[in-house]
Amino acid sequence: MFKRILIANRGEIALRVIRACRELGVESVVAYSEADRGARYLELADRAVCIGPARSDQSYLKVDRIISAAEKCDVEAIHPGYGFLSENSQFAEKCRDSGYEFIGPSVEAMERLGDKNTARSIARKCGVPVVPGSDGLVETEAQALSVARAIGYPVLVKASAGGGGRGIRQANDDSGLKRALHEAAQEAAAAFGNPAVYIEKFIENPRHVEAQLLADNYGNVIHLWERDCSLQRRRQKLIELTPAPKLTSKTRKALCESAVRIAKEAGYSNAGTVEFIVDKNGQYYFIEMNARIQVEHPVTEMATGIDLIQQQIRLAAGEKLSIEQKDVVHRGFAMECRINAEDVEHNFRPCPGVIEQMIVPGGFGVRFDSHAYPGYAVSSHYDSMIGKLLVQRATREEGLATMIRALEEFKIEGIKTSIPILLKILKSAEFSANVPDVGFIERYFMN
Repeated sequence: MFKRILIANRGEIALRVIRACRELGVESVVAYSEADRGARYLELADRAVCIGPARSDQSYLKVDRIISAAEKCDVEAIHPGYGFLSENSQFAEKCRDSGYEFIGPSVEAMERLGDKNTARSIARKCGVPVVPGSDGLVETEAQALSVARAIGYPVLVKASAGGGGRGIRQANDDSGLKRALHEAAQEAAAAFGNPAVYIEKFIENPRHVEAQLLADNYGNVIHLWERDCSLQRRRQKLIELTPAPKLTSKTRKALCESAVRIAKEAGYSNAGTVEFIVDKNGQYYFIEMNARIQVEHPVTEMATGIDLIQQQIRLAAGEKLSIEQKDVVHRGFAMECRINAEDVEHNFRPCPGVIEQMIVPGGFGVRFDSHAYPGYAVSSHYDSMIGKLLVQRATREEGLATMIRALEEFKIEGIKTSIPILLKILKSAEFSANVPDVGFIERYFMN
């Protein structure tokens, strides 16, 4: 086991890793920016090191400053959290070249799976369904038009690199495709430094279902069942839950086993998530793999009782998986609601400011993961998430009742948050009557 780990991230996930380290008897060092100076979570680490100004491109995305902090503090490993550099294979390679274990997959696996076109090829090789589309990258307008006409409109033009909903455009006809090609490539180049794109058939009103995996360095891979992340706005998740509603036991098992096959074929290790879309007929299709811990990982922790962050650290330290597939027991229903500093009434715009008061809900089956507190200043420099409210109960009905009760107890003053829209969604007749898909919130709650 490691003696000391550098956490190259901030906020909620930094605190989550600090706690996991403490329970494992591992010292933690947190790299922080000037915007996060004085945050209380830093006090819980064994040491904290400033790595630059508030702007993330001058701090949390600055590889040389992170490596310098690792050298200064004599750590053995670096945990990237999620976001920032967590899926950057060059950062992972720099960590290992500098003598620090990167708490994540190998560089080779990250590169194979980070390129969505290559990842689709791996899925095909494993016999996992992929969305109909181009066999590889589309490099010319004529090629794109040929593919789109063959599979039929509407189609999606998607960036081969990156994620988070960037570099994706829908096209409904030839002229729209020409615009989409230019816009998607331009956004992908700006966001990921790679303008490469490919084409997929647009699946109308799909659901977003993902499988959580753990894999060691010795070829052992297990799944921890699935999460449904369909409740999104602008491709950003708001609510995640497990088990996925209206997914047959046969499809659920096949989807999770497909994820395991992809990870094995890619030589994947550590924690990862394989993402699928599910159409109205219940057919699932592979879309991508996230080579990192997910924001919503506590949903799986609540449902299985397995600490994913501790598992990440153990696996990176070279331990074999201590859990076999038969040991993974799914316990009832679990759900997460993201509490964001956003002004829902004004198009979900970020709402930075000082939290004047915060009353956090509790009770049976309730968990809140957050670094925020009364007096904490939500910065305009970073993601607007304040924390994650989770519940775990025996049944979906009990879980929804507990989540609604907890959201009603939750009081935050000084800034506007996503709590009102979360309550509106969960109490709505539309939510009760439908199995939500990725367009659900836009259709019913963003008019």
